[in-house]
Amino acid sequence: MSLELIAVLLVISLFLLLAMGLEIAFTMAVLASIGFAFVLSYPQVQIAWSGWEVTNSFTLIALPLFIFMGQMLSLTGGIHSLFSAANKWIGILPGGLANSVIVACAVFGAMSGSSIAASATFSSIAFPEMEKRNYSPTLSFGAIAVGGTIAVLIPPSIIFIIYGSWESLSIARLFAAGMLPGIILTSLLMLTVIIWVKIKPNAAPKPESFSWGERFRALKDVIVWAALIILILGVIFGGVMTPTEASALGAFLSIIVAAGYGKFSYTALKASALSAVRVTAMVGFVMIGARLLAFLVQNAGLTDSFVKFMLSLEIGKYGTISILMVVYLILGCFFDASAMLLLTTPFVMPIITSLRLDPIWWGVVYVILAEISFVTPPFGLNLFSIHGVLPQYPITTIAKGTLPFLIPMFVTIWLLVLFPQLALWLPNVLY
Repeated sequence: MSLELIAVLLVISLFLLLAMGLEIAFTMAVLASIGFAFVLSYPQVQIAWSGWEVTNSFTLIALPLFIFMGQMLSLTGGIHSLFSAANKWIGILPGGLANSVIVACAVFGAMSGSSIAASATFSSIAFPEMEKRNYSPTLSFGAIAVGGTIAVLIPPSIIFIIYGSWESLSIARLFAAGMLPGIILTSLLMLTVIIWVKIKPNAAPKPESFSWGERFRALKDVIVWAALIILILGVIFGGVMTPTEASALGAFLSIIVAAGYGKFSYTALKASALSAVRVTAMVGFVMIGARLLAFLVQNAGLTDSFVKFMLSLEIGKYGTISILMVVYLILGCFFDASAMLLLTTPFVMPIITSLRLDPIWWGVVYVILAEISFVTPPFGLNLFSIHGVLPQYPITTIAKGTLPFLIPMFVTIWLLVLFPQLALWLPNVLY
């Protein structure tokens, strides 16, 4: 059987099984199992070997612990204080609450690392306030959906942990690499809100004004959360702890913080733990399925053929990156960020290496591309997250609000392509 025929059958089978409703992890595992038997003539015990290889990782322990920390902190009610504090400091800008949502999402990302959690949380907290003050629904939904994506770029990031574990890269370096681009993207999203309101003044009411006393009192309400975030990132970037050790510290301190605010309970503990287990189990199954499929395509020769084809195009570094961006934008309409990462990495990383591009830099670029996939129909997870909280608004209305915000996301990607040091400067300084 020729490589071309194998590739065509794999792609058709992949989308056919997904269309039938089979989960992506099991789809990849089924295809790999069939490939082992009929393409490679490998024993099925390879499934167990590959599964153990990919999940036997000290780094991955950080994943459930950071998820637990974010869930526990969100259950303490501190998100309301965070949004209120952001509004008192940022709300004076044109677009007021929309800008406050974006900043609050960036800070929330340092607690949870989950884009979906950020979108769902601020849909219930911020949108009622924006609706009451006559903000345009499209502006409100756009700010919440795209603001939520910042959570996967600002450390600790779930995608960075998965990517670093998969490629055996330093999680601390990836976290550091995401800091400056995260600040840049947050600033550009806020600028987009300001321009939007300047062009369409009826999209948002006149900004509120707050006294300095109100602002400093608002800071007091979130100082515990800010101190916790600074501590966790500080021990990572300072080399005191590995990200895995810091995640354990963060999980423990989140319980202490919840208890200090009188919000700790067995129900909160159980909910946070179950959330961590569910997400980690989902990611684990996807990683096993992806590793099996990667083993198949590599040993069948598909990876080498694809890399040779891409490099034979002779379109240079920027041309190759442009093609990869288009591919990810298309795939992002059908796959979630982690599945897309694990499915494509075996093909993409050899190209990145051949072009002598830094894998840490590529990790940041990929995360922003993945952010776009969170807000692009038909399967943008943030769109469905918001729709789940506010079912009275159709997906089309929610998606429409995200379109202007795609511009600053593309601008950030090309800034990173043209100036890689925006991502690599801080890791190089720290390490």
